Amino acid sequence: MPEHAVLAEVVRSGFTESVHYGGAVGLDPSGRAEVALGPVDAPVLPRSSGKPLQALACLVAGAALPGPRLAIAAGSHTGEDFHVRLVAELLADYGLGFDALGCPPSWPEDQPAAHALIRQGHGPSRERMNCSGKHAAMLAACVANGWDVPSYLSPEHPLQQRVRAVTEELSGEKAAHVAVDGCGTPLFGLSLTGLARAVQALVLAPDGSGPRQVADAMRAHPEYVGGTGHQNTDLMRALPGAVVKGGAEGVLVVALASGHAAAVKVIDGSPRATTVIALAVLGRMGCDVSGAEAFETVEVLGGGVPVGRIVTPLRSPR
Repeated sequence: MPEHAVLAEVVRSGFTESVHYGGAVGLDPSGRAEVALGPVDAPVLPRSSGKPLQALACLVAGAALPGPRLAIAAGSHTGEDFHVRLVAELLADYGLGFDALGCPPSWPEDQPAAHALIRQGHGPSRERMNCSGKHAAMLAACVANGWDVPSYLSPEHPLQQRVRAVTEELSGEKAAHVAVDGCGTPLFGLSLTGLARAVQALVLAPDGSGPRQVADAMRAHPEYVGGTGHQNTDLMRALPGAVVKGGAEGVLVVALASGHAAAVKVIDGSPRATTVIALAVLGRMGCDVSGAEAFETVEVLGGGVPVGRIVTPLRSPR
């Protein structure tokens, strides 16, 4: 098994202060790995990068998820008021309320929303948790099929078995490990190559198919995939046609409209360099990512001003 590769370095005032190791893979539209650094065929936990696959499972199971609802099911929203309204509407259409959500209470990731709640005397809530859209879609699929609702987070539940089947089909791999994600849903381990292959399949699927509906919803409504100022949202806007989904512990997958795809896992769990790395992988394959030039550099600050940057050895010279 290849050792973890150096993916990025944090350079402060000309001094390499930290190094991020991990794996990164880049697939061409045929699925061939043009870039492979580190153990790209070893299992990882995709965390929220697997949400588009979970959303697809809910869709094919019969949940009514038009447009924004499908995007928020595939996303990690920032807990803004418009996100919460959409989650409430989806649940209400299936006779449910926020109390049915199995995700833990959380403050919204959006700071203005969090501060507004504090001023109003409110605390953390399930609907503000970044996974509440996914959970609402899962609950909708359960009601649509007459499946048991309280046990929807069990790995043996019919819905979670659908999620596993979709994940395995699109990744071309059997789940290597079953874990519990931070929001409480089952999490199916797969390789970085499998993750890239699965999300690539969404953008390459025929028009109108379930997988393509997920990709199209995310691309049409990126504000529901993340939110105001969220890097996934902003990167999709910078690269029209791209599907971008990050996950906790340093995971990111990007699939372009051309069918090129990149997946990254930083082994120390930090997400700060994942976008820089993924864009460098895509650039190495000759993809035009010039619209995302602002995301190719992460500044290192000292006294509030730039004194360095995060760099990656993957960057192709221009």
